[in-house]
Amino acid sequence: MTTLDRTLSPTDTRGPAAPERATPRQWLAVAAVSLGVFVVMTSEVLPVGLLTPISGELGVSEGTAGLMVTVPGLVAAIAAPLSVVLSRRLDRRLVLIALAVLVAGANIGAATATGFGPLLAARVLVGVSIGAFWAVAGGIALRLVPARDVPRATAAVYGGIGAATVLGVPLGTLIGDHFGWRAALVALTGLALVAMAAIAVLVPKLPSNSQVSFASLPKVVRGSKAVRTGLALTFFIVTGHFIAYTFISPILQANGLAASQVSGLLLAFGAAALVATVASGSLIGRHLRATLAVLGVAMALGMALMAFAVGDLFSATAVLLLWGAGYGLVSPAVQTWYMNAVEPGEVEIATSLNTVMFNLSIAAGSFAGGFAVDRSGPDTVLWIGAALLVPVVVIALRAARRPARA
Repeated sequence: MTTLDRTLSPTDTRGPAAPERATPRQWLAVAAVSLGVFVVMTSEVLPVGLLTPISGELGVSEGTAGLMVTVPGLVAAIAAPLSVVLSRRLDRRLVLIALAVLVAGANIGAATATGFGPLLAARVLVGVSIGAFWAVAGGIALRLVPARDVPRATAAVYGGIGAATVLGVPLGTLIGDHFGWRAALVALTGLALVAMAAIAVLVPKLPSNSQVSFASLPKVVRGSKAVRTGLALTFFIVTGHFIAYTFISPILQANGLAASQVSGLLLAFGAAALVATVASGSLIGRHLRATLAVLGVAMALGMALMAFAVGDLFSATAVLLLWGAGYGLVSPAVQTWYMNAVEPGEVEIATSLNTVMFNLSIAAGSFAGGFAVDRSGPDTVLWIGAALLVPVVVIALRAARRPARA
């Protein structure tokens, strides 16, 4: 295993007689996990579409309301490694079921909160479920399908992120517009219970094969230059994205778009992200570094154009399609980088490290963005986000000229 542009073999839990192609039952299991990813990702970012009504009802500024994204990100970063270590002897299917129940409880708690403080407390539970779910589900495609289908299954699992962007946030925003933001969270609670049932019925028993311990986490970081590079990629991509995207609703309205148009524009962003995520299955196996460079360029251009070239619905839609297409490539590409950087038995360790950095970056981006929005206006965060994407392109292009595991 000398290059990052290859697909890992699955773990040996299926035995030597694993079929060459995944069966319909195996793809249904992948779909159930993807639904779970959809629920936890929608739970994390839905406040982006509900920022204005929540801040208005609870009497806080839009920058302060951005803490609804910051707090779960910080908690998820802590929960990811803790959950992998503490649950290392548990069936992964049972862990996913329990986390689906937890995110349902967290959303109903947020929906019934009477003030911003109780709402943030409920968002802490959202963070726990996000960190643990991602850490377990991130590399689970290796356990569900044969080796040759792992890139497509990985893209499908992370398609839950694209679906959260294309369906979860816009539909939640639409529900919030018509029935109130609390109704949107109640609807998400019901969907979390559906995900729990789907995982229980469709995902097979997955006894833990993890050897992870607290000591193994820093060991993997120290021992793999590719993992360290992956952590840098995650930081720049995710911080750059969320420093701007967390405040996309006030950004669009500041650029002349009506509040009633925001949900439709978020739908366009999400549609582009979902198409890119699905298409990534045929790209990340052979052209991983090129995919990373392209997504960096697309996202940076999208943010920059949003800052100075958007003034009507058509231009806003075009720019969000570009930005969304770039973002849709992020999760499958970055997760594949980590899976290719370590041995199969270390995938959950690498996934938990990715989850830590991903959620720390969400927290850093949303917090810094809230600070900038309250002091300099919403367009400022677009330029900061675009600048943070430049190192992604540089890292991807430089990585193409050196061995993967130095």
